[in-house]
Amino acid sequence: MDACRVTPVEPGARPALAGLEARIAAARGRISPLYQVLLNSPAVTEGWEAMLTAIRQKTALAPRLRELIILRVATLNGAPYEFEAHVPHARQAGMPDALIERLRAGPTPAELAEGSEGLAPGEAEALALTDAMTRGIEVPDAVFAPLRALHDDQALVELTATVAAYNMVSRFLVALRVGH
Repeated sequence: MDACRVTPVEPGARPALAGLEARIAAARGRISPLYQVLLNSPAVTEGWEAMLTAIRQKTALAPRLRELIILRVATLNGAPYEFEAHVPHARQAGMPDALIERLRAGPTPAELAEGSEGLAPGEAEALALTDAMTRGIEVPDAVFAPLRALHDDQALVELTATVAAYNMVSRFLVALRVGH
């Protein structure tokens, strides 16, 4: 595995970061390798933490749907660190191990929908959005229309923000080789 491209900040190594480190540890239970890298820029760390906390803890999305999106983004972007970090959250949200393993393998949303593990109603549509935003950026009307039929504006914003935010996370992790 390749080494991280920037030097992680060891917790406690920079006294000026003590307050920020304490907030991260309180919210996350630890200062993960991702946050050790982010701490190289306190301003980015603060913004990152605020946005990702909102996405993970303050939206109305069902936790299983949120974790389904996150695992799919991680698979599509080749970000195993992100995938592994969210497996416990997916399990806690009620996602069966068989579905987690299928997501890891990278089948299409249609193939996932056909599996015996199955997707809950509305999840295949969310995966289609995830794939469109992650692979091609532009979301075709044919992908968005089913979501519009299922969700109000708040849910559409939260779905889209979740896909976008976790694309940011995975691309950051992969570019800087965090967790490799």
